[in-house]
Amino acid sequence: MQFLESIREKFRRMIETRNLSGDEEVKIVSARPLTPEEAIGRPERQDFPLLKGKETMIQATFLGSCGQAYTDMPGNYQGTLKEVLAIPLCTNYERAVFIATLNAVMRHLKLIDRTIHCRDREPGLCAARLVDYVRERFGSPRIAFIGLQPAMVAALAAHFPIRVTDLDPDNVGRRKDGVLIEDASRTPEIIAWSDLVLATGTTAVNDTLSGVMGVKPVVFYGVTISGIARLEGYEQYCAFGH
Repeated sequence: MQFLESIREKFRRMIETRNLSGDEEVKIVSARPLTPEEAIGRPERQDFPLLKGKETMIQATFLGSCGQAYTDMPGNYQGTLKEVLAIPLCTNYERAVFIATLNAVMRHLKLIDRTIHCRDREPGLCAARLVDYVRERFGSPRIAFIGLQPAMVAALAAHFPIRVTDLDPDNVGRRKDGVLIEDASRTPEIIAWSDLVLATGTTAVNDTLSGVMGVKPVVFYGVTISGIARLEGYEQYCAFGH
């Protein structure tokens, strides 16, 4: 919570310095959540969390600009920017509304440009490109992968030692493309083992981001983290976001 309170204050200052009144309306499309096809199209793999219904992509619209965030607690929201800045940030729903809005506002301000999830063949292409990205940036690291993204795990496992944790109990204890999916309680141990942490930006929504920081190099993947990555200077991988 302390981390997101810091983000909130930076967001507030940004709004003040960019001549936004705070009275502008924010809309969240979500309790009719974005359907899987709206969020990710028709990818080649069928085991993405969005397609399984385990997670939902919510979308905030601010003055015509859109920002998205993953959450397991979708819900509608409509209010002003001032009201979003005042929400408690105590639940995954509230944090997702806040982060999707942050992404939409920062896109409106032209501070970020990848706030919409990639679609169709792009998730598979993104996973393949990640292998080259990791090799060019980090050589041949042992990878702690936080938050199962099956296409990325499959691509990376063919080239690097990798261990994966996930919060979904249906995944824990199973193997994906030969890789055992471990419980999130093992995250500290797995990070200690690793040379590089690849973490889903959804850690900002489920309030686990602080648990992956500070020990090893971290790269966050996906669109959820876009605004926070820009504000905090985090490294982000998102090859095909829109």
